[in-house]
Amino acid sequence: MTLNRIKTHPVLDVPEKETVSFFWNTIKLEAKKDEMISSALFANHIKIFGHHHKDGSAQGIFCANGQCAKCTVIAGGVPVKACMTAVREGLRVESVEGLPKLPDLAEPPKISNVEHISTDVLIIGGGPAGLSAAIQLEEHRIQAILVDDKEELGGKLVLQTHKFFGSVEDSHAGMRGMDIGRLLAQKIKHSAYIDVWKKSTVLYIFDDKKAGILKDGVYKIVTPKVILNAAGAREKFLRFKGNSLSGVYGAGAFQTLVNRDLVKPTEKLFIVGGGNVGIIAGYHALQAGIKVVGLCEALPKCGGYKVHEDKLRRLGVPIYTSHSIVSANGKESVTSVTIAEIDKNFEMIEGTQKTFECDTILIAVGLESVSEFTEEAKSAGIPIFSAGDAAEIAEASSAMFNGKIAGLDIVRYFNPDEKEIPVSWYEKAGILKSHPGPVQELIAMADEEGIFPVIHCKQEIPCNPCSTVCPEGSIKMQGDPIKGRPLFDGKCQGCMKCLSICPGLAITLVDYRKDKDNPVVFLPYEISNIEVKKNDRVNLVDVDGNPLGIYPVLGAKATKESNRTQVVRVKVPKAIAKKAVAFTIQGREVTEPMTRKIPDDQIRDDEVVCLCERVTAGEIRALVKKGITDVNQIKAVSRMGMGPCGSKTCGNLMAQIFRAEKIRQEDIVQNVRRPLYIEVPLGKFADGGQS
Repeated sequence: MTLNRIKTHPVLDVPEKETVSFFWNTIKLEAKKDEMISSALFANHIKIFGHHHKDGSAQGIFCANGQCAKCTVIAGGVPVKACMTAVREGLRVESVEGLPKLPDLAEPPKISNVEHISTDVLIIGGGPAGLSAAIQLEEHRIQAILVDDKEELGGKLVLQTHKFFGSVEDSHAGMRGMDIGRLLAQKIKHSAYIDVWKKSTVLYIFDDKKAGILKDGVYKIVTPKVILNAAGAREKFLRFKGNSLSGVYGAGAFQTLVNRDLVKPTEKLFIVGGGNVGIIAGYHALQAGIKVVGLCEALPKCGGYKVHEDKLRRLGVPIYTSHSIVSANGKESVTSVTIAEIDKNFEMIEGTQKTFECDTILIAVGLESVSEFTEEAKSAGIPIFSAGDAAEIAEASSAMFNGKIAGLDIVRYFNPDEKEIPVSWYEKAGILKSHPGPVQELIAMADEEGIFPVIHCKQEIPCNPCSTVCPEGSIKMQGDPIKGRPLFDGKCQGCMKCLSICPGLAITLVDYRKDKDNPVVFLPYEISNIEVKKNDRVNLVDVDGNPLGIYPVLGAKATKESNRTQVVRVKVPKAIAKKAVAFTIQGREVTEPMTRKIPDDQIRDDEVVCLCERVTAGEIRALVKKGITDVNQIKAVSRMGMGPCGSKTCGNLMAQIFRAEKIRQEDIVQNVRRPLYIEVPLGKFADGGQS
């Protein structure tokens, strides 16, 4: 059987790795050494890891981040999270059928003292905000411990293969996310003042002003003078029929499998949510050779950047606005998805249902800040600062700059005589986190002489790398120097730096020098696993994905200067030269709705609110209708929120039910949060590694 692995990628290197053998329910399988069990199973076409003890429902990957337990398996006789446990030679892994059993202890557990450590600053999270703050603390010689739960610093940056927006000066615009993550991490790699704790998790901030931290499997207690919460955000989830089927998960899990572990988790993907997260995940899927059947967005317009949306449309992915998901269909795993058009009240319009064949549904319907640590620190009376998504949901370019400001705010906390942060920095921070402006008409160009760029940018967004790299200074931002729309006016050398650096692939070059009637158009292209070579014929499209005709390719290549972006040359009539932006790579046969009806037994008639304890919306709604608005009482009666994720997913869905039942916010008694942030084996608190 061919393994589900990505063998070539237009951006990522695919290294040769040592293989090991392991067992899945007595079957011998192959894995890459040190990869997570979940990725090894997905690579071997195994997506169901067991069945829930309450109703026998299939369990599998969900967060791929250690925040839930939907991927629990038995490894070496012990229940573990498959997404956080590495496979090793000869490891015996079994599915969890019902409640897992703990093995008997061969000897008494080790008991030792827990180490207590003091520091000036505790930084929670090693993503773009946490790293940017740490760099400032290092420069000002302030001691800090930076805690991150991953093996590699950078947060979600390490999962991003696309080029980033923002400004070159402040957020490395034009660089790819994973390259930015490594660049930031490198700056504190040999730090004298920042102690980096990787594969470590902050469990709770206690009222005695101490933080409990699991440092690479060993429990530590840290007493900080100041805390910076840069823990990021978690993905929101949706209620719909079949939402707990195997094959329904978020963008973070998808990008972890695809871009970190180079595993191909799906053949046909459908995306719910038209913000930047969903649209970018669709682009990452195409780069990995995955067919993207479609994307639906409940609002009349996608909330993500227009250049991201246009990029997906041009490649052949249909986007259904004013549509929402009706059901995920299948018995245990997803086999199709049904969507429908919705009205202004978000009610389904009967008769507009469409069903698409797919094996995975990616949910990308927004993020919510990981604010628990901020609340816990305030309760304990510890000075607390926040940055990045933990403070406010925005792009990573904003998180970097806001992390820098937060770092300097902490510096001024310790050293009030330090110079004040310029007002212009806060203004720039506001620009970097600003929402995209309205869609406008393209700026028409009358020229048909020489060579010049055509900028297909229809919306004001914080992005200016094209104006920064132009050696002639001929691309200027209209209005704001970061957020204005770029305009070409002047000379062009044909160097293609603007084409190569544009994060939205929204710049082409048109060359009239050899043939004014049939100029050559230079197109950016980043799906090189779908190879395009000389004499191939491609379906050219305009900025909105409208067809322009089929034309032969003169050549295609990527250079070192193009940062792994291929440049495809096509000769076209002058009437369409300035309209051509890209070419489609998916045919209609991939994206057409199904014509056959889905059998009733393939449509799960449930909307699960609590995935851990399998509590449905109907059960919760019945309790609310009885007048119960204390979340703690609902939890005690139904077990909602009592599972391994600690209500990280169901808390938001619970709030939706209260709103739907028109319960006033002041009448709701919120859930009392208690330690711990994640599950921890009890023995970890007994053995602190100190004699």
